[in-house]
Amino acid sequence: MAAFATASVAALAYGFLYSFRGEGPARAVLKVSGIVILAITAFAAGGPWLLWAALAASAVGDLFLAGKPERWLLPGMGAFFLAHVFYVILFWQLGEGAGWSLPVKAGQAVLVLGGAMYIRWLAPRLGQMRLPVFAYGAVILMMGAAAIALPQAYLLVTAGALMFIASDSILAHQLFCRPAEAPPNKPASYAVWFLYFFGQAAITWGLLHPAA
Repeated sequence: MAAFATASVAALAYGFLYSFRGEGPARAVLKVSGIVILAITAFAAGGPWLLWAALAASAVGDLFLAGKPERWLLPGMGAFFLAHVFYVILFWQLGEGAGWSLPVKAGQAVLVLGGAMYIRWLAPRLGQMRLPVFAYGAVILMMGAAAIALPQAYLLVTAGALMFIASDSILAHQLFCRPAEAPPNKPASYAVWFLYFFGQAAITWGLLHPAA
């Protein structure tokens, strides 16, 4: 519990105090610290290696995206792509044989079709990022579909995965739909960061402490 509280304080400090500041070592360290704490906690608690590997890959992605997005966006997306691959494998293993009910299939269909429509809507705005975004969109929708099929004991994990997807959806709109000269949209930026971090925290807690 103490580790989750410490990670949350670091995430809150970054979100409210540093997220709109310019580049710098302090900003980068604070940005990655919350996820790094979650990764260390998952490792120390004997959590699945796919969990702490996904968190570690996410921390690398955060480090890339702490710099200039136009320079480090592709490496950052690559790190998060790997994190989602780890989550897909982990969730698939945990949900094997549990995801064939009609509500689960309906939820998966809504997520995948809705996500595909959103990516299709973004497509004209993507330019050279079209293929990377298509690939990333496919893997994150696979992650979400696998999370929806998890047993009831992992409901918090499912919620965390959907928060992660919501964060990336808002971020995509920020990156590709807002004019470059537009001032920062603070509510959207807060939503991106806090949905992302607390989604990851929910995934971690839910996997380490599944409901009875």
